[in-house]
Amino acid sequence: MNNLTVLASRKKPTLTRLTRNSKIFKTIIHAITEKKGAQIVSLDLRKIPEAVSDFFIICEASNNIQLKAIADFVEYEVKRQCGEIPYKHEGRQAEQWILIDFVNVVVHIMLPAPRKFYKLEEMWHDAVRTEH
Repeated sequence: MNNLTVLASRKKPTLTRLTRNSKIFKTIIHAITEKKGAQIVSLDLRKIPEAVSDFFIICEASNNIQLKAIADFVEYEVKRQCGEIPYKHEGRQAEQWILIDFVNVVVHIMLPAPRKFYKLEEMWHDAVRTEH
């Protein structure tokens, strides 16, 4: 099954809609900030029918060590404070862009070059953008 089919078949839960005040959202932002993640942006995807989650949280790390530290701390803090583990994570081996999927919120931790190249904020330009 190709990746697009998998994404299209994955349904968002309709009962548990996140907000910026949700505990998991605040925990993720706090964890990124604690590890000095830069240019933290959240994209509110709730009004976009094609979106596979409610929010994207995107941040930048200055090097591979910080990239991994942010990802590890986000996962640790969300498990500790919210009791949730990621549905999936990607990119730990390549260490350029780590994606942590909590289903309703997807965290993108990127080095500057991939962030500039992929331009997620532009790709999802119709989402409400908030800088943190």
